[in-house]
Amino acid sequence: MSEMDNKKSMPNALPVGYRFNEFEIKEVIGGGGFGIVYRAWDHQLERTIAIKEFMPSSLAVRSDDLNLALRSERFSKTFHAGLNSFIQEARLLARFNHPNMLHVLRFWVQNDTAYMCTQFYSGTTLSNMAAQHPEVINESFILRDLLPPLIGAIRLIHNEGYLHRDISLDNIQIQANMRPVLLDFGSARKAIGNMSDETETMLKPGFAPIEQYSDGDENEQGAWTDIYALGAVLHTLITGAPPAVSVVRSIEDSYVPLAQRRPAGYSLPLLQAIDQMLSLYPADRPQNMDQLVALLQLGDADSEESMLARSGPGTMLVPVKAEEEAEKPVTARRWLLPALVAAGVLVGMGIGALLRSGGGESASSASTAPAAEPAATTSAPATSEAPVAQAPVAPAPAPVAQVYLKLRQGDKLTLNGQERAAVPSANGFASLKLPAGDYQIVISNNGQQRQQKITVGDEGVWIINPQ
Repeated sequence: MSEMDNKKSMPNALPVGYRFNEFEIKEVIGGGGFGIVYRAWDHQLERTIAIKEFMPSSLAVRSDDLNLALRSERFSKTFHAGLNSFIQEARLLARFNHPNMLHVLRFWVQNDTAYMCTQFYSGTTLSNMAAQHPEVINESFILRDLLPPLIGAIRLIHNEGYLHRDISLDNIQIQANMRPVLLDFGSARKAIGNMSDETETMLKPGFAPIEQYSDGDENEQGAWTDIYALGAVLHTLITGAPPAVSVVRSIEDSYVPLAQRRPAGYSLPLLQAIDQMLSLYPADRPQNMDQLVALLQLGDADSEESMLARSGPGTMLVPVKAEEEAEKPVTARRWLLPALVAAGVLVGMGIGALLRSGGGESASSASTAPAAEPAATTSAPATSEAPVAQAPVAPAPAPVAQVYLKLRQGDKLTLNGQERAAVPSANGFASLKLPAGDYQIVISNNGQQRQQKITVGDEGVWIINPQ
């Protein structure tokens, strides 16, 4: 679904010009069955931002006063389950500050629903890019530009005890500088699916591994679950189509290994690695991101470039309920094949419903991305539904770019002729916040110099390793 298609199919969107205190809606930039994403203007800090609204169109509609109204009272429990999951996802995303992962700046409750504010990025989804510019997709792009940043982001999630469980081409944003950003977790979609007994329709056919089709106590998910989905992304980029639906494969596996198909332009080791990522049974896949890095032969340096530290406590949240239990790490459960085969009976209906719906939620985050600055740099918008925690107002506009600079032991940094103190963290990157402008970066060490020129114009995140 293109961004223009999204704009045409959003009858429940807020009108252009609508204000959340200092945030003004400028246009709809994406959406699906579970949410709407807007481009907005922050009048206080004079910058463009993105706002995502929880809007499950199958359960609610926009009333004349712009509040959300349930289509039926019988949807109340399901709607609030999705709303609470939306809140928990915002809380989780706000904990991380990684250049290749969506990061939440603000969250608030208004119009009988909830909103999260993120930094705005230009670019498009990996799905759109592959369709519109297939010439860009090759082994070099996959191994150099796509996988190392994504693996770093996913490993950070796993190290904190969570899984993404919704990795697909539509949930990967490619920025103007070709750097990927991993978008939202789809938690609200999953919660609604569980409450409405329609879990199968909530999963992306071809991208969800077999263990995701059963959510009972006997189900076991882990890092290997996200690894399967990432393998499906690579399979789709190379062949133009995702692998067969996993529960169908559990009955009759028609998967033809890429190593056997040998698509032109791709090496045998990469194809064999993807085949292993797409193994039907979890035990046959890499069990964690370190094993995946070794399988793909990326090397430690490649993966470490994407491993940036977690941020502080994150943004302030307004809970829907007085007491809200924090999201818990995913616990491993024993996987039982008979339950999954039973789920296969329903998958045909699920696929049909998903295809008729036009792709669902995943396109809804097509123009949002992680924020570079701490959440406290803006004040939360006022709401009519619940009091919102107010953060201190920054005395000056925040920098427009977060720059991560690769430094070695003993390096000295000069920026536009002025020496700058820069201390790398454990991952080897130093962090700088820079306003718009032209910069000459020079790194000196033992009489040798590495340098690079950059021009900061739009808001964004830069990862620089001068040569």
